[in-house]
Amino acid sequence: MEMVKTKPKIRFLKEMENVLYDQRWAKTAQNFELYYVWRGIKEKNSLRYDITSIPSRMLGREFVKTKGHEHSNKYGEIYFILKGEVIFLMQKCKGNVVKDVYVVKAKRGDFIVVSPNFGHLAINSSNSELKMANWINKKCKNDYRLFEKKQGACYYYTKSGWIKNKNYKKIPKLRWKKPLKKMPKNLDFLK
Repeated sequence: MEMVKTKPKIRFLKEMENVLYDQRWAKTAQNFELYYVWRGIKEKNSLRYDITSIPSRMLGREFVKTKGHEHSNKYGEIYFILKGEVIFLMQKCKGNVVKDVYVVKAKRGDFIVVSPNFGHLAINSSNSELKMANWINKKCKNDYRLFEKKQGACYYYTKSGWIKNKNYKKIPKLRWKKPLKKMPKNLDFLK
């Protein structure tokens, strides 16, 4: 396994304005650092290992989150929670229609599998830093277009709980899945 020194990609608030629930707050908020992604820390065969750190904070009425994306070339991904707690929102769309949506809440030591064809984002709703690692195919490209076009995922997680995003026509009822306690043995979905 090859170790690579890398600087973090820093995601700033102004890059996220078009995916936030609280647009009034976003228009007047100062630009600041939201989260950090170290890509390609390790590489093994066709896979890349990344780490993401998301400090605890609010984005107006919404909890801090990643921008959200789909994988344009339909690869899966696996996350391992290193520190803190996370809520992953997963949504499967066909065109502009949401066919499935679910949430996985995980804590340190848990694994989360992102199946191919599911858009996803991570939310830090806790009072402490979230740190998570992921394995993904090096050929995988993140596609942010749907999330940018629709002003985020089909649900927002706010101080008031889950709120449907009105920019989606029809949204299925939110369901919950449990995280995995062990790394899956078969990782073919990453290739």
